[in-house]
Amino acid sequence: MGATVRVISQRRQRALCVVRFLQRQRVLAVYRRILRTIRQVPDEADRRYLREWARDEFRRNKEASNPDAIRMMITQANMHLEELQKSLALAGS
Repeated sequence: MGATVRVISQRRQRALCVVRFLQRQRVLAVYRRILRTIRQVPDEADRRYLREWARDEFRRNKEASNPDAIRMMITQANMHLEELQKSLALAGS
């Protein structure tokens, strides 16, 4: 019975590792998209400010481990990204 519990525990740990890996990939993807979008900002000072803001936000939340909180932060980051993209589209019009 002890071996069975150990195997189940190992499977759960692997599943958690996979979930964390996938969440990390989502975080990195949105971070890259934000930085790429910031490159399109015409004013250098604004670009610098936005780049520092993005880096500070992601660094500040680097140690987050609660999957629900991370999911919420990813959603917020995507919303900020959409706002930035809309602002750039309006500015380009």
